[in-house]
Amino acid sequence: MPKKLYEARTNDLREALVQLQIDLKPQPYKILLIIAGVAGAGRGDVVNTLSGWLDPRGVETFSFHAQTDDERTRPFLWRFWRSLPPNGRIGIYAGSWYTETLSEEAKNKKDLATLDQDLARIRLFEKALVDSDTLIVKIWLNLDKVTQGRRFKALSADPLTAWRVTEEDRRHHRIYDRLERTALHILKSTHQPGATWTVIDAEDERARNLAIGDLILLRFAEHRTRIARLNTTRVAAKPDPRPKPLRLFGRRRLLGLPLDQDLSAEDYEEKRDKWLGRLNLAVRSAQKAGRSIVFVFEGWDAAGKGGAIRRLTSAIDARDFRVHAVAKPTDEEYSHHYLWRFWRHLPRDGQVTIFDRSWYGRVLVERLEGFCRPDEWRRAFAELNDFEKQLTDHGTIVIKFWMHISREEQLARFRSREVTAYKQHKINAEDWRNRRKWDAYEIAVGDMLALTETATAPWHLIPANNKRYARLQILRTACRQIEAILAT
Repeated sequence: MPKKLYEARTNDLREALVQLQIDLKPQPYKILLIIAGVAGAGRGDVVNTLSGWLDPRGVETFSFHAQTDDERTRPFLWRFWRSLPPNGRIGIYAGSWYTETLSEEAKNKKDLATLDQDLARIRLFEKALVDSDTLIVKIWLNLDKVTQGRRFKALSADPLTAWRVTEEDRRHHRIYDRLERTALHILKSTHQPGATWTVIDAEDERARNLAIGDLILLRFAEHRTRIARLNTTRVAAKPDPRPKPLRLFGRRRLLGLPLDQDLSAEDYEEKRDKWLGRLNLAVRSAQKAGRSIVFVFEGWDAAGKGGAIRRLTSAIDARDFRVHAVAKPTDEEYSHHYLWRFWRHLPRDGQVTIFDRSWYGRVLVERLEGFCRPDEWRRAFAELNDFEKQLTDHGTIVIKFWMHISREEQLARFRSREVTAYKQHKINAEDWRNRRKWDAYEIAVGDMLALTETATAPWHLIPANNKRYARLQILRTACRQIEAILAT
């Protein structure tokens, strides 16, 4: 492409891209630009060009390479979830969730079955983002083998650019045909609605840059039209005081739980010390095995989650655990996918994180109070199962508790909190308001139990009318699940 024509087009393109950023800023979604391609196609040059065209205040650029030691101690997608820009901004990925997959394949470290498992995980990741209205523009920069070789030769001949051709680049050139087949397989496997691939010929650098700029503008225009159309058909988020159950057996399981368990203080103290010691040993064994542990505590208001967590953590070295109390999302958290704030707090291998309430708020309070649309909370059951599968596939032990009490017991505890000075901070008007919605929450809890019960992350229902019994049962259950998993 002639230089003068390129410069003329560039001026118009830059103006249009900055206007895109202005239009994007107030929107409740983000744009992700994935720049991938063959070695020597100019991925770095493209990122630099886009960074020069766009207003830097609305852009975040990422370049991911091989995982660091710290990143290897978490699930594969952890570092990518954490990097996601907030709504209204653009994220440019020079290295992305595809980079390591391609690199490992080039080193013959993955067979086809393992590669396909990785790609399935990536598809679900991108689908979750697309379903939350993220625009993903995936670009594959292509060069044929002859052009790639010629470019490497020219770069290597110039002392000022020779550093740009690495030994890995040369190796990729030698196995070009095999990598081309792998790349084609990856592109076909991850080309899906809302996250399609566009292959751009990178031989002419000027034409390449203009094609990418035009593509971004086109995809943004299409995305705005698509979202506007969807918003005309979406059922608005609103409170649901009389939810219809999706599954009946979850609620039956809840209602069938025997709550009249009893345990004397003497028996509790005798058995507690035994199970605390056993739990300490189990957690240390998991640590030696390089296994992280995630505890999830859900339950009715005043069910005793805080007290149970305090007893549980007394068996764990304070340096090895974190308790994350989940509250209303902050403004920053609202500008991300709802799972983003939980990915950020996942423990590294050998560590323990305890969630006092969790991602299940999506299908409980957010469903019933109208904080998300019906299509969002319905979709969340599968998303939560996938999230936990990624944890357990990595080796994390996921232990989930629902602490169940009767209405009468909750009322007694509420009244006790109101008249006990050091407990008054635990009760407020919202607790009483939620209590009036007991039947609705019972249905939502039943659906949660039915639709997020999996073999690797089962729900443990804890009768909690008797606090001592509940605390001991949690210690027992935690020990047994950790021991059973470590024994396999």
